[in-house]
Amino acid sequence: MTRTAQRAALLAGTPDDVETAFYEALQAGDVERLMACWADEDEIVCVHPGSARLLGAAAIRAAFMAMLEQGGLNVRPAQVVRVQALASAVHSVVEHVRVMLPDGPREALVAATNVYHKTPQGWRLVAHHASTGGLREADAAAPPQHVLH
Repeated sequence: MTRTAQRAALLAGTPDDVETAFYEALQAGDVERLMACWADEDEIVCVHPGSARLLGAAAIRAAFMAMLEQGGLNVRPAQVVRVQALASAVHSVVEHVRVMLPDGPREALVAATNVYHKTPQGWRLVAHHASTGGLREADAAAPPQHVLH
């Protein structure tokens, strides 16, 4: 599927549709499909756990190409919390990531925030910010803690 066709497929979609396409592209290791989820804006931003902030499509594409050069990433989104307004949506996601290390498979939790804007081309990702998750994210049944700040 061409980039134009991929973008056209997302036109009538929702932020959830774009998020599904984003994670499917990660799992497939398909950078073209993944980048079709992003807005065509200079100010798009991506932060991977422990990495510097990436600004713009070229930097984001390069980082994902390096990350996916060995194939897809085994990542499953879960525990999505959604906040949506007329032209923006914010999703807080717990990503379950499975990687193969020399001593065997390992699983990690990543806390991610995905921000979507409704553009003239449809809903698009404008920010993905991920950091290592904690045990709290693993326990969906845990009662919320009250934090003052």
